[in-house]
Amino acid sequence: METVLKNLMNNTPLSRRDILKATAATALTPLITSLNPLSLAAKAPMLGTHTPDHYRFKLGNFEVTTIVDSEVFIDGPYPIIGKNASEAAVTKLMRENLLPEKKFQPGFTPTIINTGKELILFDTGNGEDGFVKRPNGGWLAEKLKPAGFKPEDIDIVILTHGHPDHIGGLLEGGKPLCPNARYVIGETEHNYWIKDNDHTGFLKEAAALYRKSVKPVMEKFTFIKPGDEITSGITAIKSHGHTPGHLSYHIDGGSEKILFWGDCAHHHVASLEAPDWHCVFDIDKNTAANTRKTIFDMAATDKLAVIGFHMPFPSIGYVEAKGASGYQWVPHSFQLTNES
Repeated sequence: METVLKNLMNNTPLSRRDILKATAATALTPLITSLNPLSLAAKAPMLGTHTPDHYRFKLGNFEVTTIVDSEVFIDGPYPIIGKNASEAAVTKLMRENLLPEKKFQPGFTPTIINTGKELILFDTGNGEDGFVKRPNGGWLAEKLKPAGFKPEDIDIVILTHGHPDHIGGLLEGGKPLCPNARYVIGETEHNYWIKDNDHTGFLKEAAALYRKSVKPVMEKFTFIKPGDEITSGITAIKSHGHTPGHLSYHIDGGSEKILFWGDCAHHHVASLEAPDWHCVFDIDKNTAANTRKTIFDMAATDKLAVIGFHMPFPSIGYVEAKGASGYQWVPHSFQLTNES
């Protein structure tokens, strides 16, 4: 084989004998490799897929930790997203972005902010009774310890809205997961879910879970409005539509800022590139579409870092305008960990 390579590089004609020798050597190579003791020693069992269960970075004077609550794959994005368009349009967009056409992996990402004075948990994930059932979801309780936290050390639990994958982790074994915390949710949102006999179908089940989950900690709840400051540096932003009182949160760590937008997007491509496409989980679909455009435009214009609950883990990124009316998700690489 070496002779053949040298002759080719030197533009020297090859004899039939050279070619036959090279062919024989090539044919023997797998056998020789298989008999090599070093090759045999190098083999190891497959270990299976693995992704980190938390991600941490500095945000000015704050420290931010995002935590995995599920890694489940689900059918979609159509018809979860884009039912007011067409399946063909959604699958075409997936193909153009090198994504599977019939499956996707939404993030489920509770987040903890350490302000230096308080530990603040944003959303509690699926818990025991959320959208994604254990063992495929509801991981927050077990992931707190490896992330460096104790449930009893959480000072404030902020809920973006009342859906089961955001409030399902309030209780663990029938008791508050964070027993020493105070709780915050939008007043409009709470009033929507706390009522009995006002819902049907899935919403009836979700409202029942909300009432069950908040009952043991009801006396510790604070009900807020858009524009209210929860604690220094954390302010509620109106982002209604997905649910009647859904709120996002602007987090100001001093020298750096980030937006926790909750469920303003459910797919990192479909929700952003086509914000007019409806999401099946949006209660007021037209208002939710308008909210997406407003929030995406704010994030893009202000070049604001974002934590999106359903974005691919670690669920951190940026938004850029794309085309006449769409946007694109730019996953975080090292912008927030650059210490220069």
